[in-house]
Amino acid sequence: MAIPKFVGESSIWRNIFSERRVRRGSTEELLSQVPAFSGLNTRELKEVAAIVHKREYRAGETVFAQGDPGLGMYVVQEGEVAIVLEDKWERKRELVVLTDGDFFGELGLIDESPRSANAVCRTPCALIGFFRPDLMELIERDHKLGIKIVHKLAEIVATRLRNTDNELTNTKHELETLQHQIERNSHGEKSDTEDSRREAKENPDATETD
Repeated sequence: MAIPKFVGESSIWRNIFSERRVRRGSTEELLSQVPAFSGLNTRELKEVAAIVHKREYRAGETVFAQGDPGLGMYVVQEGEVAIVLEDKWERKRELVVLTDGDFFGELGLIDESPRSANAVCRTPCALIGFFRPDLMELIERDHKLGIKIVHKLAEIVATRLRNTDNELTNTKHELETLQHQIERNSHGEKSDTEDSRREAKENPDATETD
């Protein structure tokens, strides 16, 4: 059975940074399109490309599961990855589908907080993994390079949180507006019913039929 799509994609997972897609080229060229590495020069990109992990997945295979400890981020080199949220009743909702050039899971580079959703390959996928030990190695070996990446990660997280906050504010406003409309409609229906009853009491003959 198909997993229902979530109405309105969340900024926590959606690629809100670029509409560019990379389908061919070197690992360095792909990484250069990812905000976490976009400020790196050619030498620095090659240094990162030398330590990332290339992995292939079958359609339907899970990249990570909701609740797993965060270990790092992934870049989609080829294929489609669905981000799926599962509630306590085991109902699943598809939040977003990520494709070539998109990235996800970058919060795992910062701490080991549990993953907030499942990442499942919808098609055969080629992914590039960049994990916390890789980042720590870079910081130790090339302090300047490591700090550049950490700074970019902070910008990414801040942007996602800012967009998510705006989405929550808009949703709250829409819910309040809907609630007011329901209350007005309910009040109007109640008033109409009370008026009809009052009129029937005052004019009992008006309700009689011939």
